[in-house]
Amino acid sequence: MKILAIETSCDDSCIALAECSANKFKLISNLISSQVEIHRKWGGVYPTLARREHQKNLTPLLSQTLKNVNVLKNSKSKIQDAKSKELKNILEREKILFKKLSKFLEKSGKPKIDLIAVTIGPGLDPCLWTGVNFARALSYYWDLPIMGINHIEAHIFANDNFSIMNEKKNLPALALIVSGGHTQIVLIKKLGNYRILGETRDDAAGEAFDKIARILGLDYPGGPAIAKEAAKLPMTNHKLLMINDELSINLPRPMLNTKDYDFSFSGLKTAVLYDYKKRTKKEKESKQYIQAMAREAQQAIIDVLIKKTIKAAKDYKVKSIILGGGVTANKELRKQFQQRIEKENSRFELHISSPKYCTDNAAMIAATACFHKTINNQALDNWRNIKALPNLRIS
Repeated sequence: MKILAIETSCDDSCIALAECSANKFKLISNLISSQVEIHRKWGGVYPTLARREHQKNLTPLLSQTLKNVNVLKNSKSKIQDAKSKELKNILEREKILFKKLSKFLEKSGKPKIDLIAVTIGPGLDPCLWTGVNFARALSYYWDLPIMGINHIEAHIFANDNFSIMNEKKNLPALALIVSGGHTQIVLIKKLGNYRILGETRDDAAGEAFDKIARILGLDYPGGPAIAKEAAKLPMTNHKLLMINDELSINLPRPMLNTKDYDFSFSGLKTAVLYDYKKRTKKEKESKQYIQAMAREAQQAIIDVLIKKTIKAAKDYKVKSIILGGGVTANKELRKQFQQRIEKENSRFELHISSPKYCTDNAAMIAATACFHKTINNQALDNWRNIKALPNLRIS
Protein backbone atom coordinates (compact mmCIF):
# COMPACT_ATOMS: atom_id res chain seq x y z
CA MET A 1 0.00 0.00 0.00
CA LYS A 2 1.26 3.49 -0.89
CA ILE A 3 0.28 6.40 1.36
CA LEU A 4 0.46 10.05 0.34
CA ALA A 5 0.69 12.19 3.50
CA ILE A 6 0.10 15.94 3.90
CA GLU A 7 1.02 18.11 6.91
CA THR A 8 0.24 21.85 7.26
CA SER A 9 -0.54 22.30 10.95
CA CYS A 10 1.74 25.33 11.29
CA ASP A 11 4.25 27.00 8.97
CA ASP A 12 5.90 24.03 7.26
CA SER A 13 4.37 22.69 4.04
CA CYS A 14 5.07 18.94 4.06
CA ILE A 15 4.31 16.04 1.74
CA ALA A 16 5.57 12.46 2.05
CA LEU A 17 5.06 9.18 0.26
CA ALA A 18 5.49 5.82 1.99
CA GLU A 19 5.00 2.12 1.40
CA CYS A 20 3.15 0.37 4.16
CA SER A 21 2.21 -3.10 5.38
CA ALA A 22 1.44 -4.62 8.78
CA ASN A 23 5.08 -5.53 9.27
CA LYS A 24 6.89 -2.79 7.40
CA PHE A 25 6.98 0.97 6.95
CA LYS A 26 9.24 2.33 4.24
CA LEU A 27 9.57 6.05 3.67
CA ILE A 28 10.01 6.79 -0.02
CA SER A 29 9.95 10.58 -0.10
CA ASN A 30 9.70 13.31 2.54
CA LEU A 31 9.67 16.93 1.34
CA ILE A 32 9.38 20.05 3.49
CA SER A 33 9.08 23.68 2.43
CA SER A 34 10.07 25.87 5.37
CA GLN A 35 8.65 29.35 5.94
CA VAL A 36 11.17 30.43 8.59
CA GLU A 37 12.54 33.31 6.52
CA ILE A 38 9.05 34.67 5.90
CA HIS A 39 8.04 34.69 9.57
CA ARG A 40 11.42 35.72 10.99
CA LYS A 41 10.66 39.43 11.00
CA TRP A 42 7.51 38.77 13.04
CA GLY A 43 9.34 36.68 15.62
CA GLY A 44 6.68 33.98 15.26
CA VAL A 45 4.24 32.40 12.84
CA TYR A 46 1.76 34.78 11.21
CA PRO A 47 -1.20 32.46 10.34
CA THR A 48 -2.53 34.30 7.29
CA LEU A 49 0.94 34.47 5.73
CA ALA A 50 1.49 30.78 6.50
CA ARG A 51 -1.82 29.92 4.84
CA ARG A 52 -0.86 31.85 1.70
CA GLU A 53 2.51 30.10 1.49
CA HIS A 54 0.89 26.69 1.92
CA GLN A 55 -1.29 27.46 -1.09
CA LYS A 56 1.81 28.27 -3.12
CA ASN A 57 3.89 25.30 -1.92
CA LEU A 58 1.61 22.28 -1.83
CA THR A 59 1.15 21.61 -5.55
CA PRO A 60 4.87 21.94 -6.43
CA LEU A 61 5.72 19.65 -3.50
CA LEU A 62 3.17 17.10 -4.71
CA SER A 63 4.54 17.23 -8.25
CA GLN A 64 8.12 16.83 -7.06
CA THR A 65 7.19 13.96 -4.74
CA LEU A 66 5.47 11.98 -7.48
CA LYS A 67 8.26 12.67 -9.99
CA ASN A 68 10.93 11.57 -7.51
CA VAL A 69 9.41 8.11 -7.16
CA ASN A 70 8.24 7.71 -10.76
CA VAL A 71 4.54 7.37 -9.98
CA LEU A 72 3.50 10.54 -11.77
CA LYS A 73 1.67 9.81 -15.01
CA ASN A 74 1.73 12.42 -17.72
CA SER A 75 -1.62 13.20 -19.25
CA LYS A 76 -3.18 16.02 -21.20
CA SER A 77 -6.89 16.07 -20.59
CA LYS A 78 -9.05 19.00 -19.68
CA ILE A 79 -10.86 18.68 -16.37
CA GLN A 80 -14.55 18.04 -16.92
CA ASP A 81 -16.79 20.97 -16.05
CA ALA A 82 -18.57 19.09 -13.27
CA LYS A 83 -15.30 18.05 -11.66
CA SER A 84 -13.83 21.51 -12.05
CA LYS A 85 -16.87 22.97 -10.33
CA GLU A 86 -16.55 20.56 -7.41
CA LEU A 87 -12.84 21.26 -7.07
CA LYS A 88 -13.61 24.96 -7.01
CA ASN A 89 -16.18 24.40 -4.26
CA ILE A 90 -13.74 22.38 -2.18
CA LEU A 91 -11.02 25.01 -2.62
CA GLU A 92 -13.36 27.98 -2.38
CA ARG A 93 -11.15 29.65 0.24
CA GLU A 94 -7.89 28.62 -1.43
CA LYS A 95 -8.06 30.35 -4.81
CA ILE A 96 -4.30 30.32 -5.36
CA LEU A 97 -4.22 26.61 -4.60
CA PHE A 98 -7.18 25.92 -6.91
CA LYS A 99 -5.39 27.50 -9.88
CA LYS A 100 -2.13 25.66 -9.24
CA LEU A 101 -3.78 22.31 -8.58
CA SER A 102 -6.07 22.55 -11.61
CA LYS A 103 -3.10 23.10 -13.92
CA PHE A 104 -1.29 20.16 -12.33
CA LEU A 105 -4.27 17.80 -12.66
CA GLU A 106 -4.74 18.70 -16.32
CA LYS A 107 -1.20 17.52 -17.05
CA SER A 108 -1.14 14.51 -14.75
CA GLY A 109 -2.97 11.22 -14.61
CA LYS A 110 -3.98 9.38 -11.46
CA PRO A 111 -0.84 8.10 -9.67
CA LYS A 112 -0.44 4.68 -8.09
CA ILE A 113 -1.50 5.69 -4.58
CA ASP A 114 -3.85 3.81 -2.27
CA LEU A 115 -4.55 6.25 0.54
CA ILE A 116 -4.30 9.96 1.38
CA ALA A 117 -3.49 10.90 4.98
CA VAL A 118 -3.70 14.48 6.23
CA THR A 119 -3.22 16.30 9.52
CA ILE A 120 -6.60 17.52 10.79
CA GLY A 121 -5.39 18.96 14.11
CA PRO A 122 -4.35 20.32 16.46
CA GLY A 123 -2.79 23.36 14.85
CA LEU A 124 -3.45 26.79 13.37
CA ASP A 125 -6.92 26.90 11.85
CA PRO A 126 -6.06 28.64 8.51
CA CYS A 127 -3.05 26.38 7.97
CA LEU A 128 -4.91 23.17 8.79
CA TRP A 129 -7.78 23.99 6.44
CA THR A 130 -5.40 24.58 3.53
CA GLY A 131 -3.88 21.11 3.91
CA VAL A 132 -7.23 19.46 4.61
CA ASN A 133 -8.91 21.01 1.57
CA PHE A 134 -5.93 20.10 -0.60
CA ALA A 135 -6.24 16.47 0.55
CA ARG A 136 -10.02 16.54 0.08
CA ALA A 137 -9.60 17.83 -3.48
CA LEU A 138 -7.13 15.07 -4.36
CA SER A 139 -9.31 12.44 -2.70
CA TYR A 140 -12.32 13.59 -4.70
CA TYR A 141 -10.56 13.94 -8.05
CA TRP A 142 -8.56 10.70 -7.84
CA ASP A 143 -11.34 8.78 -6.08
CA LEU A 144 -9.08 7.72 -3.22
CA PRO A 145 -9.91 7.02 0.45
CA ILE A 146 -8.72 9.56 2.99
CA MET A 147 -7.72 9.44 6.65
CA GLY A 148 -7.49 12.34 9.13
CA ILE A 149 -4.48 12.19 11.47
CA ASN A 150 -3.88 13.69 14.91
CA HIS A 151 -0.68 15.75 14.83
CA ILE A 152 0.27 14.96 18.44
CA GLU A 153 -0.14 11.23 17.94
CA ALA A 154 2.03 11.49 14.82
CA HIS A 155 4.92 12.87 16.90
CA ILE A 156 4.80 9.64 18.92
CA PHE A 157 5.12 7.53 15.77
CA ALA A 158 8.09 9.59 14.55
CA ASN A 159 10.33 8.08 17.20
CA ASP A 160 13.21 5.72 16.45
CA ASN A 161 12.62 6.54 12.79
CA PHE A 162 9.13 5.01 12.87
CA SER A 163 10.08 1.57 14.24
CA ILE A 164 8.13 2.28 17.44
CA MET A 165 4.83 1.41 15.75
CA ASN A 166 5.56 -2.32 15.95
CA GLU A 167 7.43 -2.39 19.26
CA LYS A 168 4.86 -3.73 21.73
CA LYS A 169 7.68 -4.60 24.13
CA ASN A 170 8.08 -0.88 24.89
CA LEU A 171 4.55 -0.51 26.26
CA PRO A 172 3.17 0.91 28.45
CA ALA A 173 5.10 4.06 27.62
CA LEU A 174 5.12 7.74 28.41
CA ALA A 175 5.43 10.40 25.72
CA LEU A 176 6.67 13.93 26.26
CA ILE A 177 5.52 16.04 23.32
CA VAL A 178 7.25 19.44 23.30
CA SER A 179 6.85 21.95 20.48
CA GLY A 180 6.04 25.57 19.76
CA GLY A 181 2.37 25.03 20.47
CA HIS A 182 2.25 22.01 22.78
CA THR A 183 3.82 20.64 25.93
CA GLN A 184 2.13 17.44 27.07
CA ILE A 185 2.88 14.26 28.99
CA VAL A 186 0.87 11.40 27.49
CA LEU A 187 0.43 7.91 28.92
CA ILE A 188 0.40 5.22 26.22
CA LYS A 189 -1.20 2.02 27.46
CA LYS A 190 -1.11 0.72 23.92
CA LEU A 191 -0.71 2.47 20.58
CA GLY A 192 -3.99 4.15 19.81
CA ASN A 193 -4.95 4.34 23.50
CA TYR A 194 -3.77 7.56 25.13
CA ARG A 195 -4.33 9.60 28.27
CA ILE A 196 -3.02 13.11 28.85
CA LEU A 197 -1.45 13.22 32.33
CA GLY A 198 -0.22 16.79 32.22
CA GLU A 199 0.16 19.78 29.94
CA THR A 200 1.10 23.42 29.96
CA ARG A 201 -1.30 25.83 31.61
CA ASP A 202 -0.11 28.75 29.51
CA ASP A 203 2.89 28.99 27.15
CA ALA A 204 4.31 25.86 25.55
CA ALA A 205 8.06 25.30 25.96
CA GLY A 206 8.75 26.18 22.32
CA GLU A 207 6.67 29.33 22.62
CA ALA A 208 8.67 30.31 25.72
CA PHE A 209 11.92 29.84 23.79
CA ASP A 210 10.63 32.13 21.02
CA LYS A 211 9.55 34.85 23.46
CA ILE A 212 12.78 34.73 25.46
CA ALA A 213 14.82 34.89 22.26
CA ARG A 214 12.84 37.96 21.20
CA ILE A 215 13.58 39.66 24.53
CA LEU A 216 17.29 38.97 24.12
CA GLY A 217 17.32 40.15 20.50
CA LEU A 218 18.11 36.69 19.16
CA ASP A 219 17.01 35.13 15.90
CA TYR A 220 13.79 33.22 15.15
CA PRO A 221 13.03 30.40 15.78
CA GLY A 222 14.00 30.93 19.39
CA GLY A 223 14.90 27.39 20.44
CA PRO A 224 17.87 26.89 18.10
CA ALA A 225 19.01 30.51 18.65
CA ILE A 226 19.04 30.11 22.44
CA ALA A 227 20.73 26.70 22.19
CA LYS A 228 23.47 28.23 20.03
CA GLU A 229 24.19 31.00 22.53
CA ALA A 230 23.96 28.67 25.52
CA ALA A 231 26.51 26.33 23.97
CA LYS A 232 29.09 29.14 23.94
CA LEU A 233 29.07 29.23 27.74
CA PRO A 234 30.48 26.36 29.83
CA MET A 235 27.76 24.66 31.86
CA THR A 236 29.83 25.15 35.05
CA ASN A 237 30.04 28.91 34.65
CA HIS A 238 27.23 30.15 36.89
CA LYS A 239 28.80 33.52 37.73
CA LEU A 240 30.22 36.16 35.42
CA LEU A 241 32.11 39.40 36.01
CA MET A 242 30.18 42.17 34.31
CA ILE A 243 30.51 45.95 34.53
CA ASN A 244 32.48 45.66 37.81
CA ASP A 245 29.61 43.76 39.45
CA GLU A 246 29.35 40.04 40.08
CA LEU A 247 26.32 38.72 38.24
CA SER A 248 24.49 35.52 39.03
CA ILE A 249 21.42 34.66 36.97
CA ASN A 250 19.03 32.30 38.72
CA LEU A 251 15.70 31.88 36.97
CA PRO A 252 12.71 30.10 38.52
CA ARG A 253 11.77 26.53 37.61
CA PRO A 254 7.97 26.95 37.37
CA MET A 255 5.90 24.14 38.94
CA LEU A 256 9.04 22.02 39.37
CA ASN A 257 7.95 20.52 42.69
CA THR A 258 4.18 20.35 42.31
CA LYS A 259 2.58 16.93 42.72
CA ASP A 260 0.87 17.06 39.31
CA TYR A 261 2.40 16.71 35.85
CA ASP A 262 1.42 20.14 34.50
CA PHE A 263 3.75 22.85 33.21
CA SER A 264 3.81 26.65 33.16
CA PHE A 265 6.39 28.64 31.25
CA SER A 266 4.81 32.08 31.09
CA GLY A 267 6.37 33.09 34.41
CA LEU A 268 9.80 32.06 33.20
CA LYS A 269 9.50 34.39 30.24
CA THR A 270 8.41 37.19 32.59
CA ALA A 271 11.40 36.56 34.87
CA VAL A 272 13.74 36.91 31.88
CA LEU A 273 12.02 40.14 30.87
CA TYR A 274 12.31 41.65 34.38
CA ASP A 275 15.99 40.77 34.60
CA TYR A 276 16.63 42.17 31.13
CA LYS A 277 14.85 45.45 31.88
CA LYS A 278 16.88 46.13 35.01
CA ARG A 279 20.18 45.85 33.11
CA THR A 280 22.02 48.81 31.66
CA LYS A 281 22.33 49.14 27.92
CA LYS A 282 25.95 48.01 28.11
CA GLU A 283 24.99 44.93 30.11
CA LYS A 284 22.12 44.01 27.75
CA GLU A 285 24.43 44.16 24.76
CA SER A 286 27.16 42.13 26.43
CA LYS A 287 27.81 38.74 24.82
CA GLN A 288 28.40 37.30 28.29
CA TYR A 289 24.97 38.36 29.50
CA ILE A 290 23.16 37.01 26.43
CA GLN A 291 25.00 33.70 26.69
CA ALA A 292 24.43 33.39 30.43
CA MET A 293 20.73 34.17 30.16
CA ALA A 294 20.30 31.81 27.23
CA ARG A 295 22.02 29.04 29.14
CA GLU A 296 19.98 29.60 32.29
CA ALA A 297 16.66 29.89 30.44
CA GLN A 298 17.37 26.71 28.48
CA GLN A 299 18.41 24.88 31.63
CA ALA A 300 15.30 26.01 33.52
CA ILE A 301 13.07 24.54 30.81
CA ILE A 302 15.12 21.34 30.61
CA ASP A 303 15.03 20.85 34.41
CA VAL A 304 11.24 21.06 34.51
CA LEU A 305 10.67 18.85 31.46
CA ILE A 306 12.95 16.10 32.74
CA LYS A 307 11.80 16.05 36.36
CA LYS A 308 8.09 16.06 35.51
CA THR A 309 8.45 13.36 32.86
CA ILE A 310 10.55 10.99 34.96
CA LYS A 311 8.23 11.49 37.94
CA ALA A 312 5.25 10.49 35.79
CA ALA A 313 7.18 7.54 34.33
CA LYS A 314 7.93 6.23 37.82
CA ASP A 315 4.42 6.83 39.12
CA TYR A 316 2.86 4.92 36.24
CA LYS A 317 5.59 2.24 36.08
CA VAL A 318 6.09 2.51 32.33
CA LYS A 319 8.76 0.64 30.36
CA SER A 320 9.85 3.45 28.08
CA ILE A 321 9.87 7.21 27.56
CA ILE A 322 9.25 8.72 24.12
CA LEU A 323 10.29 12.26 23.22
CA GLY A 324 8.59 14.04 20.33
CA GLY A 325 8.10 17.52 18.92
CA GLY A 326 10.44 20.21 17.65
CA VAL A 327 11.93 21.12 21.03
CA THR A 328 13.24 17.55 21.44
CA ALA A 329 15.76 18.28 18.70
CA ASN A 330 17.59 20.29 21.39
CA LYS A 331 20.93 18.52 21.94
CA GLU A 332 21.22 19.48 25.61
CA LEU A 333 17.73 18.19 26.39
CA ARG A 334 18.47 14.87 24.70
CA LYS A 335 21.83 14.48 26.45
CA GLN A 336 20.57 15.40 29.91
CA PHE A 337 17.53 13.15 29.61
CA GLN A 338 19.80 10.16 28.96
CA GLN A 339 22.19 11.19 31.73
CA ARG A 340 19.37 11.55 34.24
CA ILE A 341 17.97 8.11 33.44
CA GLU A 342 21.42 6.53 33.77
CA LYS A 343 22.20 8.43 36.99
CA GLU A 344 19.05 7.19 38.69
CA ASN A 345 19.61 3.65 37.41
CA SER A 346 16.15 3.80 35.89
CA ARG A 347 15.23 1.02 33.52
CA PHE A 348 13.31 3.22 31.13
CA GLU A 349 14.14 2.85 27.46
CA LEU A 350 14.51 6.32 25.94
CA HIS A 351 13.18 6.69 22.40
CA ILE A 352 14.01 9.83 20.40
CA SER A 353 13.86 10.27 16.66
CA SER A 354 16.58 11.85 14.59
CA PRO A 355 16.28 15.67 14.70
CA LYS A 356 14.87 15.88 11.16
CA TYR A 357 11.78 13.97 12.30
CA CYS A 358 11.32 15.93 15.55
CA THR A 359 10.00 18.99 13.77
CA ASP A 360 6.79 18.92 11.72
CA ASN A 361 6.94 16.56 8.76
CA ALA A 362 4.58 14.43 6.67
CA ALA A 363 6.54 11.22 7.20
CA MET A 364 5.14 10.92 10.71
CA ILE A 365 1.63 11.44 9.30
CA ALA A 366 2.18 8.56 6.89
CA ALA A 367 3.53 6.30 9.67
CA THR A 368 0.50 7.01 11.86
CA ALA A 369 -1.86 6.29 8.98
CA CYS A 370 0.02 3.07 8.26
CA PHE A 371 -0.53 1.90 11.84
CA HIS A 372 -4.22 2.76 11.91
CA LYS A 373 -4.89 1.13 8.56
CA THR A 374 -2.85 -2.08 8.79
CA ILE A 375 -2.70 -2.81 12.53
CA ASN A 376 -5.55 -0.90 14.16
CA ASN A 377 -7.95 -1.65 11.27
CA GLN A 378 -9.39 1.86 11.30
CA ALA A 379 -12.11 2.46 8.75
CA LEU A 380 -11.22 4.86 5.94
CA ASP A 381 -13.27 7.98 5.34
CA ASN A 382 -14.94 9.92 2.55
CA TRP A 383 -13.47 13.29 1.65
CA ARG A 384 -16.76 15.02 2.51
CA ASN A 385 -16.39 14.04 6.18
CA ILE A 386 -12.86 15.31 6.75
CA LYS A 387 -12.62 18.62 8.63
CA ALA A 388 -9.89 20.67 10.29
CA LEU A 389 -10.04 20.51 14.09
CA PRO A 390 -7.58 23.10 15.47
CA ASN A 391 -8.27 22.15 19.10
CA LEU A 392 -8.16 18.40 18.57
CA ARG A 393 -7.03 16.39 21.63
CA ILE A 394 -5.21 13.10 21.74
CA SER A 395 -7.26 10.39 23.41
